[in-house]
Amino acid sequence: MSVQQLPPQSSLAITLQIVSIVFYTFIAFLCIGLPIAVLPGYVHEQLGFSAVVAGMTIGCQYLATLLSRPMAGRMSDNIGTKRAIVYGLSGIVLSGVLTLISTLLQSFPLPSLLILIAGRLLLGVAQGLIGVGTISWCMGQVGAEHTARSISWNGIASYGAIAIGAPLGVVMVGELGFASLGIALSLLALAALLLIRNKPSVPVIRGERLPFWAVFGRIAPFGASLSLASIGYGTLTTFITLYYVSRGWVGAAYCLTVFGVCFILARLLFISSIGRFGGFTSAIACMSIETLGLGLLWLAPSTTYALIGAGLTGFGLSLVYPALGVEAIKQVPNSSRGAGLSAYAVFFDLALAIAGPLMGAIALNLGYSWIFFSAALLSVSGLGLTLLLKRRAMA
Repeated sequence: MSVQQLPPQSSLAITLQIVSIVFYTFIAFLCIGLPIAVLPGYVHEQLGFSAVVAGMTIGCQYLATLLSRPMAGRMSDNIGTKRAIVYGLSGIVLSGVLTLISTLLQSFPLPSLLILIAGRLLLGVAQGLIGVGTISWCMGQVGAEHTARSISWNGIASYGAIAIGAPLGVVMVGELGFASLGIALSLLALAALLLIRNKPSVPVIRGERLPFWAVFGRIAPFGASLSLASIGYGTLTTFITLYYVSRGWVGAAYCLTVFGVCFILARLLFISSIGRFGGFTSAIACMSIETLGLGLLWLAPSTTYALIGAGLTGFGLSLVYPALGVEAIKQVPNSSRGAGLSAYAVFFDLALAIAGPLMGAIALNLGYSWIFFSAALLSVSGLGLTLLLKRRAMA
């Protein structure tokens, strides 16, 4: 007796399944976005610590995410993606509680700062668990052939949440005070924990579990190309305001808006091109557009050209992560998919960590325009490496 095959799912049905999972990424990054614009001021002005300490307080979260990537991948593979996300959301609840306690101890600056840092570290680990868990869950739910779409929608959820959370956090603190941040983080994560309870998870994939560093070695060439391209993102978001000031221009925020809008629109409109043309071809085309945008920012004679350059940079960067990710994940067995996703994410984290000090040194010695020239050169290097990887894959 023949087994009746189920009809293939429509594109909309697949997208809705992915969105229902990356919703938890949206919640996590909303919690990350809420305090991001106001905590430096809190540490510097309310607690009385230096701007350097304020920056370190924000930065420790990203360090925690970077260092927890191997653990996040291992947990996603071994105990399941849903449980990894549940642990991440629980970490956000605790982070919110610690943030609230910190603000209540404002009259005791050092204990308040240490408790706040502990909360930031928990938030960083939670970010790693949820980021890897949601993408791996999506791939298990809709199939590895939709890897690019899973990664893309996860990125849209994270960038969109930060774009909403940052200004919302400023309004909340202005109206309700700093204590509202910790309460909001805990309530949002608790609500997500209630919603996820009855959501069916995908089974843990049985099979060989490669050690993280073995996975890292297989992913590294693709991750290196991602890093070289992503430094342009870190450069733009970190230094565009100072670049505008150095040129005597106003309206740097519009550059970030144009970048973000073009980034998200390109992901929404062209994500299917990765499946149609392949990861390598899509990444090569996108890196070329990004390089053009960074070059235009370097040479921009006016804000109009700078806005066009920012738009091209956002458009180009939009598909680099999912396009290279599709090819990278092919290098590891499905049973080590979580480890592969976390190893790949490490290279994006490194790009953001490197961009600040590297481009800061270039700006100090050559001027702010040259940071975009340098980022364009690095993008060209990533393009060259991707061409080599494509040739190797076709050999």
